[in-house]
Amino acid sequence: MYSDPVADMLTRIRNGCRARLERVDIPHSKLKKEIADILKSEGYITDYRVISDKSQGVLEVKLRYDHGRDSVITGIQRLSRPGRRRYHGSEEIPMIRNGQGVLIMTTSKGLMTDRDARKAHVGGEALCAVW
Repeated sequence: MYSDPVADMLTRIRNGCRARLERVDIPHSKLKKEIADILKSEGYITDYRVISDKSQGVLEVKLRYDHGRDSVITGIQRLSRPGRRRYHGSEEIPMIRNGQGVLIMTTSKGLMTDRDARKAHVGGEALCAVW
């Protein structure tokens, strides 16, 4: 049993990339689906799909690699966690790897990247960073 489902998702993706797996299976939730949607739109994963089963369902994430079979995701880190939440105002949102990475945030307008949050002038909780 794990107490932080988002950290579990990120760990499964990180371990899958290191093992050069084609896909990883993650227990489904709406938040994880939205994170996968952002990862797909930013080009870090190839695709994802939700597989319904008798319980909560499975989120199948297809990992992306370059021509040399190296993972596109070189780093993925959980920033805000249940024991230590990290909130940033719209003016103080940090840049990840000088703009080369993406910060995924929960805001009052939904889940979005750091660039989108700066454009919309909203702050929120910094969930994770991907580079």
